[in-house]
Amino acid sequence: MPVNAQREDAVDETGLNKRAANHQPLTPLDFLCRSAQVYPTKTACIYGDYRLTYRELEQRARRLASALERAGIRTGDVVSVLIPNTPAMLEAHFGVPGCGAVLNAINTRLDSATVAFILGHCEAKLFIVDRGLASVARAALESMESKPRVVWIDDPHAQGAEPVGDVEYEDFLATGDPERPFTFPDDEWASIALNYTSGTTGNPKGVVYHHRGAHLNALSNALTFALTPRSVYLWTLPMFHCNGWTYPWAVTAVGGTHVCLRAVDPAEIFRLIAEEKVTHLCGAPVVLTMLIHAPDAVKRAFGHGPVSVATGGAAPPSAVIDKMERMGFAVTHLYGMTECYGPSSVCAWQDAWDGMALEERAVLMARQGVNMVMMAEQTVLDPATGQPVPADGKTLGELALRGNTVMKGYLKNPKATEETLRDGWLHTGDLAVLHPDSYVEIKDRSKDIIISGGENIASLEVEEVLYRHPHVMEAAVVARPDAKWGETPCAFVTLKPGSEDQVSEADIIAYCQQNMARYKVPRTVVFGPLPKTSTGKIQKFVLRDQAKGL
Repeated sequence: MPVNAQREDAVDETGLNKRAANHQPLTPLDFLCRSAQVYPTKTACIYGDYRLTYRELEQRARRLASALERAGIRTGDVVSVLIPNTPAMLEAHFGVPGCGAVLNAINTRLDSATVAFILGHCEAKLFIVDRGLASVARAALESMESKPRVVWIDDPHAQGAEPVGDVEYEDFLATGDPERPFTFPDDEWASIALNYTSGTTGNPKGVVYHHRGAHLNALSNALTFALTPRSVYLWTLPMFHCNGWTYPWAVTAVGGTHVCLRAVDPAEIFRLIAEEKVTHLCGAPVVLTMLIHAPDAVKRAFGHGPVSVATGGAAPPSAVIDKMERMGFAVTHLYGMTECYGPSSVCAWQDAWDGMALEERAVLMARQGVNMVMMAEQTVLDPATGQPVPADGKTLGELALRGNTVMKGYLKNPKATEETLRDGWLHTGDLAVLHPDSYVEIKDRSKDIIISGGENIASLEVEEVLYRHPHVMEAAVVARPDAKWGETPCAFVTLKPGSEDQVSEADIIAYCQQNMARYKVPRTVVFGPLPKTSTGKIQKFVLRDQAKGL
C-alpha cells in the first residue's frame, strides 16, 4: 500500500499534526492494490474464455503504468483511449492514473471529426485504440497536424479491421515492469480523468475529475448498489461514459468480478447472466427495453437470485419495471451527469413501498430521489432568488448539487466552469420539484439536450450540420419520444425556395449520416415553416409538442 510523504506542519486547535501515518490522499488506485493483496487468485475479469486474477490485473496495470512512463508520459499528461468494454479498458483505469497521467476515455460512437477535436483539445500525448475502432481513429488522426503516438489493441474479437498505430498493446506492455509501484498522487485534487460531454454546444466540453471524487463516488456506488466480494458485475454500461459511472473502481474496491462485454447483445447478456452468475449490471433504459423485447429463444432463466439493474437517463415506466421484475431483475432508478462522476441521486427504496401495487409504486420509483451517500447535498433552487423552493412537489426550480463528487470544472473553459459551478452549487440545468419526503423529481430539461439510448445529443450540433445542407434554409431539432431509445432527434426543416421538390426526408437523413455519428442522426424529418416568436426566435416547445404526436 502507498505511503506518501506529507508535510507535518498542518496543526489544528489540538496541536496535533497531519502526517503520513494519519493522512493519505484518497485515490481509487488503492482499491486494486488492496484487492490484489486480499484476493490474489480470485477472478477479477472475465472476457469470453479469457480470465484475469486480481494479482494478474494489478501486474498488467503496473506494466501499463511503467510502459507509459518509459514512453515519456509524465504526471498530468493526457492518455486518450478508444476502447470498448474489454480488459484493456479496465486496465487503463488503473494503469494510466498509475503513472500520474490523466485518462481520457473517448465515446466509441463518435465520428472522426469529434474524436480529432477531443485529441487536439486535451493535447493527448498517447492514444490507445482498439483494432475494431481503427477506421474512426485513422480518419481522426489524418485530420490532425500534431498527432499523439498510437498503440493498438489486437483484440481477437475484432479481427478483419486494419489496425492503426505504432505498436501493439501487448508488445507495449512488455516494455513495462510488472513490479513497478503505482505513482500515487501527492494531492487528491490531482486530475485522474477527463470526460467530454456534448452539453448544449457544438464542441464538447472536457469534464475534469480528481482522485478524491473518483474514490468517493466509487464507494458511493458500492454502498448504493450493495456490491460485495461475491458480486459479479456485467459491463452493459460503456466504460467511456463517466468512466463507467466509476464502476471500474467500485467493483474492484470490493473485490468483485468484472464481466466484460464488447457490444450490447441481448442473447449474450442472458447467456452471461446465467452462466457467469451475474448479480449486477447498469445501463440506459434502452438496455432494459432490449432485454424485455429480446426473442424468447435467447432469453434464459437464472436461479441465482434477482439480478440488480441500475438505470438512468429517463424514468423507467411501470410497464418496464413490471416486465423486468417478471424476468428476475430488480430495478434501481439513478440520476446523474458527467459533471458529477455519473450517479449523484438515487430513488432510495422505502420499506413502505413493498406492499404497493405496481402502478402506485412506479410513480414513486420514477422520481430521481435523494442525494447518494457521498454527495453532500442536493436541492431545487428558485432561478430568480437562488433559494430552495418549498418541498411541495409542485414548485418548479433547478436541480442543484454540491459535494466532493462534483467535477473540478471544464478544461480550458473558465466561462462555462464559472456558470455551472456558481454560487456554491453545480447547476444541472434540469427543472425539478422537491417533494415533502425530500425526494426530487425532474419535470423537464432547461437545455435542449436529447437523451437517446443514454447518450446526450446536443440539438445545436445536429442543427449546425443541417444548416450546411445546400437546400436547407432553417432547421430546429428537438427530442421525439421513442419506445426503444427513450428519445431520438426529430428535425424540423424549412427548405430554400425552389428546393421543395428536390429534397426528401431520406436525403436529409443520408446527409446527416455522412456528417455526424449515427446515433445523433434524426430519425424523423418534418418539412415546413418553423413557429417563431415576434422577435424571430424559434419556439421549440411548440415543436416538441408536435414531435410527440408524430
